[in-house]
Amino acid sequence: MIVYFRKRLNLKVLSEINELIHGKYRKKNRNSEDNEDQDGSAGGSGNQGKLIVNASCAPAEIRYPTDLSLLNEAREKSEYIIDRLHEPVKGKEKKVRTYRKKVRRDYLKAAKRSKLSAKELRKAIGKQLRYLNRDLKHIHGLADRSSLERLKRKEYLDLLVISEVYRQQNQMFEQGVRRIEGRIVSISQPYIRPIVRGEASAPVEFGELQRIWGFHRTN
Repeated sequence: MIVYFRKRLNLKVLSEINELIHGKYRKKNRNSEDNEDQDGSAGGSGNQGKLIVNASCAPAEIRYPTDLSLLNEAREKSEYIIDRLHEPVKGKEKKVRTYRKKVRRDYLKAAKRSKLSAKELRKAIGKQLRYLNRDLKHIHGLADRSSLERLKRKEYLDLLVISEVYRQQNQMFEQGVRRIEGRIVSISQPYIRPIVRGEASAPVEFGELQRIWGFHRTN
């Protein structure tokens, strides 16, 4: 956003801003030197934390995402949405079955393994995709009888993100690839993207790009 607004300022305005900043900096330094001369020692600056200057992204503190954990989170949120949509017809219609305990066991069976072969991981992801697809079909069916207006704004946005996560993950699963454009790595923060940094300690970081596709952060 800083870059976006800077483009709207001409060279004259930028020069005036720089002069104002530089003038305040010189005035502050003079005051600090005067205090130093009087006290014989310099006071603490009070600066804390870490300043990150990066024009491409802002790092995000999120759990390292995997396809399996992302699908499990999407499934759990879809089950919650099913519960919300079923409330108006509770006692009148039989609740759709989601087999939550069985699905949870299947996920933990794979997630708790220290090492999974490619074949085992693909099998686990395939199961989660089928479970999530079934939940999304239930949601569409419930939406016909119970309006989606019952959902809160955050729940509705989660539903949109979950649908896109399923589409992306299913496409990667069917094509046998591990990359896709605009890949979502966090359901709660869909605007975050994996960014290849090329650093030895962290070759891939996760952060918010200046421009992203599909989902935009809103206040």
